[in-house]
Amino acid sequence: MIYAVIDTNVFVSALFSKNINAATVKVLDAIFQGDIVPLFNDEIIAEYEDVLRRSKFHFTPSLVNKYLKSICKLGISSERVKSDEVFPDKDDVVFYEVALSKEDAYLVTGNIKHFPKTPIVVTPAEMIEILLRDKR
Repeated sequence: MIYAVIDTNVFVSALFSKNINAATVKVLDAIFQGDIVPLFNDEIIAEYEDVLRRSKFHFTPSLVNKYLKSICKLGISSERVKSDEVFPDKDDVVFYEVALSKEDAYLVTGNIKHFPKTPIVVTPAEMIEILLRDKR
């Protein structure tokens, strides 16, 4: 089992994807299969809700509710751990700081340049590689 904070862009990409083999889709599947335990806090859930409910995405309220409830049910609510790292976008800090709350946790993002270059920050494709490696 792997602990990870899932950046909002991963959810959006997965929900838009028509490719079941896309790394973002596989990351969401791994959550539902219990291979990834999502870490979150109230700020992260609020961002998920805000972004996924934007009219430009056309996600149905029932789909958004399903994913939000699933993350809360399958995941672990965690506290932020203060970081002195510098971020281009202050809204990204919470994702990184929650990832720091659990030893050996990851932050999965499609916007790797928005975060410090550390081993815990990985792309969806890298997360899938980690999952496959851990299953061996």
